[in-house]
Amino acid sequence: MLILGSGSKTRAKILQEAGIDFVQKSCDFDEEALDHSIPKNFVYHAAMGKMRACEAALGLKIPILTADTVVTAQGEILRKAKDEADARRILRMQSGSEVKILTCMVYKSTHKTFIDLSVTAYLFDPFNEEDLQKYLQSGEWRGKAGACMVEGFCKPYIREVKGYESCAMGLTVEKLVPWLEK
Repeated sequence: MLILGSGSKTRAKILQEAGIDFVQKSCDFDEEALDHSIPKNFVYHAAMGKMRACEAALGLKIPILTADTVVTAQGEILRKAKDEADARRILRMQSGSEVKILTCMVYKSTHKTFIDLSVTAYLFDPFNEEDLQKYLQSGEWRGKAGACMVEGFCKPYIREVKGYESCAMGLTVEKLVPWLEK
């Protein structure tokens, strides 16, 4: 049993599909206040900040798992889109480009801490404008790092992938499982 310190439905789904017993509780941490322009620094500090917030609010009676994910394209960190126009701009940067998705996760119990920073790289074909418009109208991009859904909208445009799909979805479960308490 662990506490998933995240409100992400996708992260919860990853844990459910892996058969990991958990309860989900969001902890108050403002990742937008971080001032890091280097993607790996940003996700590390965001995941650690979430861990500190969860540990302060909940203690460590039950192990805690936190994570953060960023998307990068053309040298820019692509955070969660503010609105549909921002999502369109962000997705157009990814269209026909190499996109890297970085996820940092922190697992902490009373006697161990595991930190992992993983990267999954995608090469996308150019997005069809009609498909892009439908995706934007669907609103599925809301709350997603880089407005990107490799398991959804972006999937048919993947030309090449290097890394774990779970990392791109927000939680590199393959690396987490060996560290879990028995």
